[in-house]
Parts: sequence; C-alpha cells; structure tokens
Amino acid sequence: MSSSNGPIIADILSKTRLVNTYASLTREFESALSHINNPSKQITILAPRNSAIHNLPHKPWENPEDYERLGEVNAYEGREGKDRAQGNLKRFVEGHIVGVCPWGEGEEAETLCGKKVRWVRERDRMVIEPGHIEVDHVAEKVSNGEVWILNGVLDPR
Repeated sequence: MSSSNGPIIADILSKTRLVNTYASLTREFESALSHINNPSKQITILAPRNSAIHNLPHKPWENPEDYERLGEVNAYEGREGKDRAQGNLKRFVEGHIVGVCPWGEGEEAETLCGKKVRWVRERDRMVIEPGHIEVDHVAEKVSNGEVWILNGVLDPR
C-alpha cells in the first residue's frame, strides 16, 4: 500500500512488534483503516505497547461503566452486548489516533473518537495528557505521519 512518496503508516504499523496487538485491532475498523491507509492524511498513531494492553485491568472492549450499569452477566451478552463491546473497542482504537502530524508540544489535538489530548516534555521524556502516559519513543516517521510507542493506554472516554 505504499504511496509514491514512500511507506505509509499501514506499511509499518503491523511490522512494529512492540505494538502488534494494537495494530491488529486497527484492522477491524474502517475509520482507522481509512486514516492509516491514506497517504494524504497526516496522523499520529499513539500505539500502546502490547504489554500495556495486556496489563489493563479489563479488556479494551470492556467498559467498567457497562458492568456497573448492566451487571457482569448482561454487559456483553446477546446482540446488544456484542454491539456494545464492538463500540468500546472502536473507541479504544480511535482514541489512539490523532488527526495531526507534525504535532507540536502543548498543542491540543483531537483523537478520532473526539477526545482532546496534548503532549508535554517532562525532563527527558514526552508525556501524553490527560492520563500522564509516557511516550517510550517515536518508532517511525513515514510519508503520512508518525507512530509513537506508548508505555500505557489512553482512556478514550
């Protein structure tokens, strides 16, 4: 899927082993694919490390509020439950895609799910706010944006 200007995010995201759990989730949603596959859209992917996703107290498709509201048994049962889980997962994926690149320090940007985020430098590291999530490093810069590796997970709500 390379553009004539070189590789794009879609080309490198799934090859970045530290974040292949998140990369596989992006393939489930057209909203994410239409951004990572588009050589003319400049985006920043805030990709959580595999370990950050696996260490969550709940799965990316689970929302603790669903359990509070509907109970453990009913939250993700039946067609409505599957739709709810899919919506939560979509928000999780979209909550890690920022619609700008380059993205300046302190500049407020919006994720695909509509949450406002910004990054700041603290000593020698970059941190995403809200949530105080540390950016481990910028993995790749390609023709349609950048992939940043996060040591945590952003809350898309």
